[in-house]
Amino acid sequence: MARRLFSTFAGTAITTLTLAAALLPGVAAADGLVDNVNGMTLDKDGKVVRFQAMLVTPDGHVARLLSAKDKRPDKLDWRADFKGKTLLPGMIDAHGHVMELGFRALELDLSETKSLAEAQAKIADYARANPDRAWIIGGGWNQEAWNLGRFPTAAELDAAVPDRPVWLARADGHASWGNSAALKAAGVTAKSVSPAGGRIEKGAGGQPAGVFVDAAQALVAKVVPQPLGKDRNAAFLKAQTILLGYGVTATADMGTTIEDWLTYRRIGDLGGLRVRIMSYGMGVDTTVQIGGTGPTPWLYGDRLKLVGVKLYADGALGSRGAWLKAPYADAPGQSGAGFMSDTVLRNLMSRAAMDGYQVAVHAIGDRANAEVLDAIDEMAQTYKGDRRWRVEHAQIIDPVDLPRFGRYGTIASMQPTHETSDRTMAEARLGAARLTGAYAWASMLRNGAKLAFGSDYPVERPDPWAGWAAAFTRQGADGQPSGGWRPEEAVTREQAWWAFTGGAAYAGFAEDRIGRLAPGLDADFVIVDQDPLLASPADLRATRVQETWVGGRKVWERK
Repeated sequence: MARRLFSTFAGTAITTLTLAAALLPGVAAADGLVDNVNGMTLDKDGKVVRFQAMLVTPDGHVARLLSAKDKRPDKLDWRADFKGKTLLPGMIDAHGHVMELGFRALELDLSETKSLAEAQAKIADYARANPDRAWIIGGGWNQEAWNLGRFPTAAELDAAVPDRPVWLARADGHASWGNSAALKAAGVTAKSVSPAGGRIEKGAGGQPAGVFVDAAQALVAKVVPQPLGKDRNAAFLKAQTILLGYGVTATADMGTTIEDWLTYRRIGDLGGLRVRIMSYGMGVDTTVQIGGTGPTPWLYGDRLKLVGVKLYADGALGSRGAWLKAPYADAPGQSGAGFMSDTVLRNLMSRAAMDGYQVAVHAIGDRANAEVLDAIDEMAQTYKGDRRWRVEHAQIIDPVDLPRFGRYGTIASMQPTHETSDRTMAEARLGAARLTGAYAWASMLRNGAKLAFGSDYPVERPDPWAGWAAAFTRQGADGQPSGGWRPEEAVTREQAWWAFTGGAAYAGFAEDRIGRLAPGLDADFVIVDQDPLLASPADLRATRVQETWVGGRKVWERK
């Protein structure tokens, strides 16, 4: 039943997209005018540029921005009159996980649950509604949002589904929760040993308690049924629709697998790629398998490009896998763990850099960030030129290390909504004295680092409007805390906008194509229901995208 559902969804979606492409050739291959707009973009220096119309070339690039006084061409192949609505360049998410977003939307999603009991009820309901699924798979749970004070257990999952395996990823993807049937299927027992870079949570008598952190997830994941190609197609198409609905016209895909890449190519071959994907392969081996001798060219009309490699220095704060210089305040016996030795990290970075791949390293804890910065210092002596070393997340930084982000054009790829979601947990995990360098966006800019913003979807929603508001207020959707959390690290409204557009494009070596609206760049833009430069933070969060255009073609419209 589940497979038939996936198959039907995938076939319908691909047919619809192919038909849509067939219906719009005139828009994509003609001189056009986007007229009567409250248009705004940032120039290459981050200054606001306003305009009232935009000429689009036959190949989907910006020809010219026009003011109200500028004469419109007499001969046009098409004209879109937006009757004064607000037009912005398409938003770019500098760090996301495309396929995971789609699968999360199509599988069991626990991201909105507020308690263990609520999660158990939702899991049980889902299992009853899907009796033919051999495994119940999904994710999004967060014991911090449940105020549980501990990880959930296999027994608590057994209470919801006792008759078949259940395997659920934590919201951050750095831990997974399994029931007794899943552990049995994987052969995990009290004798099982935690692998390097991972941890099996243990209970009474050393029995596995049900949660597996970071590398330990592989002990169970190896026996979880893998999706078919048609399932992957469906997941991608679902993710693409979600992204375009938020006004995200381009995204970095952090940790692309071979199967992911083949999915993107399948959809591209069918003419269904709408969102632009800057891909970072999952590890060096995968990246080299995809790219061979180096980054790929842009494919499918600038829709897909393998840019670099994604590496991991540590885990996440929520699962206490982030690697710290001192023990956790709420778990004195734990400091997290590094995923690899200094030597291995340098070898992998060197192997990627020698073939011209950009290197992006996940680092959340202060020790992990210091390790990555040490490695960049060393790599930069050998690999010259415009390398744009990336540190993904850069959440907890020892203040002595903050100035080091300004060296060598290092990019701090950060997620504003992580701060608003994590602040209470971060205070508990670290204590107030160790938070000076936490989520330090303004300090990054002051020290000369390049700032790129994203969401880390599906950990957070791929909502750039919420991220934009969080970045200059340091407040959540509830307006708390008053005055913002550590407000000295807030950036300006315009700096935040740039980090979600030009900064994110620069972080993926794509600033010559996307990130702003200017002659010669791709005509990627969104029509929204308000002026975001005048909106209150609450109103900005509530921004509704009405249309999304990529390459001068409308690819999504709110119904």
